[in-house]
Amino acid sequence: MSQVHSFPPISDEKSRVLILGSMPGKVSLQESQYYAHPRNLFWRFMDELLGIPRNANFDTRCSMLRERNVALWDVLQTCTRSSSLDSDIVESSIVPNDFARFFQAHPRIELVCFNGAKSEKIFEKHVAPNLGSMLGHRKLIRLPSTSPANASISFAVKLDHWRAITG
Repeated sequence: MSQVHSFPPISDEKSRVLILGSMPGKVSLQESQYYAHPRNLFWRFMDELLGIPRNANFDTRCSMLRERNVALWDVLQTCTRSSSLDSDIVESSIVPNDFARFFQAHPRIELVCFNGAKSEKIFEKHVAPNLGSMLGHRKLIRLPSTSPANASISFAVKLDHWRAITG
């Protein structure tokens, strides 16, 4: 088991959509980049839906997300797990990110999208109860995970669900 820590958010004050993962996987942590695993579909979806070239360097992709008013972060600040799988997260080790501060700094966020069921469940259990009215006007939706471990849903079906980020 190892203690892992998430990255800072990719965002700015104009962000309107927030995409939340649970915790970066091992490849992402090694590369210090969100969704760095070559089989993760996240950047392919951003290419298809927002015109962000998936082969552009990471800094360029991040800048283009911000230009399109999309923020990217993880629900967890830190946790303990034995692999990249969300199912291996040790419940008692969960420390969520500071969403009260984040939403205060990003009042234009209208849509919060969870990249998979685990990020949604952790948010509902460890974050939402402490936010009170901060969630009132924000729409929350779960999208199919872009992880290569989520192979039971076709690319086309996942992409169709992910169209929600474009309004």
